Amino acid sequence: MTEKSVTAFCPGHISGYFRRVDGHDLATTGSIGAGIVIDEGVTVIAHPSRTTDVHIQRIERTGHRVDVAQTSPLILSALNRIGVSASIVTECRLPIGAGFGLSAAALLASLTAVNQLEGCGMSPDTIAGIAHETEVAFRTGLGDVSACQAGGRVVRTGAGIKGPIERSYDLTQPLFAISFGPIHTPAVLGSPAQMARVTAAFPVSLPESVADLFRLSREFAEQSGLMTPEVKKVLRACDAVSIPASMTMLGNGVFAYGTHAGSVLRAFGEVYEFHMAQRGVLLMETTS
Repeated sequence: MTEKSVTAFCPGHISGYFRRVDGHDLATTGSIGAGIVIDEGVTVIAHPSRTTDVHIQRIERTGHRVDVAQTSPLILSALNRIGVSASIVTECRLPIGAGFGLSAAALLASLTAVNQLEGCGMSPDTIAGIAHETEVAFRTGLGDVSACQAGGRVVRTGAGIKGPIERSYDLTQPLFAISFGPIHTPAVLGSPAQMARVTAAFPVSLPESVADLFRLSREFAEQSGLMTPEVKKVLRACDAVSIPASMTMLGNGVFAYGTHAGSVLRAFGEVYEFHMAQRGVLLMETTS
């Protein structure tokens, strides 16, 4: 007899630039900014369990599965909030903590899977609200949950889970990225001095095209004080051949656009290829 399980997937999100906005509570606190929802993200398999346990795995290019962590304070907190338990395995191909919005994706996919598994009856808006508030509380993200509810190139003009979002589906070519490791997101988001520089670097205009997004993101990366020496080297190489590129926020890496971008990035390390996502979180499979 097959054990009951539910599988859900949520795309990740690359933020090109952002500005923190403090609201009167966790739901209204978040960020404004722009980025791209990507078709790589987090797959979650949830099984019934009397206690909650979480296993985080990364799937390498060879297909080998690597255990990254044996727990997740974020997922544990979110499930505790809704009063349910489950055994959860999260799987991803992209590096964790590298600016791909995977903590938001893991929360959205986990809550979506458990909601179906346990018949909680939560709406997608309720799920997104819990995921967003958890991210803000743990300082692991500010606007990724809002973005990952659907696909496209996103411009968030209001903070919080219910803030307005404009979506354009105009990235027809592949995206490539390289990562030199994580940036400790809580340390950045919790630093008043760093947030002041981020606020000062925030663009005054909105991106109306893909080219605008990369131009504004690049200016923000340079002026915010977040750019690392490794990132600068890659961006100079992209500039030399007119490849649109900027820094993944918040991660020590670069994302670049166009069919020729991958060959430039490969000179600096392992390259990840993906595309703009067409939709947000979804249920993939239910067994019983």
